[in-house]
Amino acid sequence: MGPLAVEATETEELAEAFQGLTAEDWILAGAVFFGSLLVSRVVKALAARVVERDGGAGASRAAQLVGRVVGGMVAVGGIVYALQVLGVRLGPLLGALGLGGLAVAFAAQAILSNVFASVLLQARRPFRSGDQISTNDIEGTVEEVNLRTVVLRTYAGERVLVPCAQVLGAPIYNFTANRVRRTTLEVGVAYGSDLATAQRVLLDAAGSVEGVRPEPEPEAWVEAFGESSIDFAVRFWHAPDIATLWRVRSGVAMALKSGLDGAGIEIPFPQRTIGVRPGIRVRVDGAGDPERS
Repeated sequence: MGPLAVEATETEELAEAFQGLTAEDWILAGAVFFGSLLVSRVVKALAARVVERDGGAGASRAAQLVGRVVGGMVAVGGIVYALQVLGVRLGPLLGALGLGGLAVAFAAQAILSNVFASVLLQARRPFRSGDQISTNDIEGTVEEVNLRTVVLRTYAGERVLVPCAQVLGAPIYNFTANRVRRTTLEVGVAYGSDLATAQRVLLDAAGSVEGVRPEPEPEAWVEAFGESSIDFAVRFWHAPDIATLWRVRSGVAMALKSGLDGAGIEIPFPQRTIGVRPGIRVRVDGAGDPERS
């Protein structure tokens, strides 16, 4: 049996499905259909209101998008139920439509995945326009979330478009969500230093820099015993944007150096001690090659 014969058979089965229907069946199916359209409009408005309730940049557009998607799903569900009321089997109906829709769906899979991810991102809002985030190894400021991409402006001034599906499937670091951010700066002091004095000097120096938050207070803790120094970890809080981070970090580094110098505490550089055993003489000939005797 060829494709044309199969299609003709499915069309005949579809036509037979409408035979024997009463006026009540048609009225019920029509009521279900138009009722679903009415319910979809109500659900669309409610979904848009829920999304837009928290406000924020871009919330109105996100609310409209989410409302359309949710309302469309309700409407499609109503149409399917109305066909079932008429006794229509969806198998022959889909067969009559052919495989074209399936081919289009496969071709548009990437587009649909990005659209769906965009809806989820704008509904859940892990970030807003103006937030500074990191995702997929890209850091920058969020400019826009459209139906396909998240538009980021990197700190170097580059405009990067990241597919919404990739953003949704990867970790998202929102640096500006909590309005405060902590930075850790490591500094080493000589082994002969008084650690209590060094700690006090580091805390005073870090707290004196403009931009360092007084609450939570700066901290300075011994972190490790290095090869040439005892290493402190100086932690302080500041505004979360990247410009403030670099400005305050640089100011704290200079204040730490100045404070330690003023207290007479050395910041040592890496050193190596070379020992020579008695009876060993090292000579370097004219070519620069060492000879031992």
